[in-house]
Amino acid sequence: QVHLVESGGGLVQDGDSLRLSCAFSGHIFSVYGMGWFRQTPGKEREFVSGISASGGITNYADSLKGRFIISRENANNTLYLQMNSLKPEDTDVYYCVARFGERVTPVGTEYEYWGQGTQVTVSS
Repeated sequence: QVHLVESGGGLVQDGDSLRLSCAFSGHIFSVYGMGWFRQTPGKEREFVSGISASGGITNYADSLKGRFIISRENANNTLYLQMNSLKPEDTDVYYCVARFGERVTPVGTEYEYWGQGTQVTVSS
């Protein structure tokens, strides 16, 4: 059973940077496409970014391109999300997700595994 644990969230100020991590366990990390979603209670879940199993293909929500960078270290079974120039509207719970296979997708229902989430709060 795949298990995902996010870390790195917290309270930061407008314009700050933050790096989220996701520790993967329970299977072979390098055969899973990975991604990040975010959601605030009462609002729709939003795709943030995805990365293929090999790391060779990445995808971002259009509104986040240029500020967020997704990466992975297959040797360490870890997924990252570098978030720069944070804004108050980036405040959300951020979830790490995994799906078996190389393909990158922005569709949440195509991910089989979800972490518990980590809170990111950006104050103005």
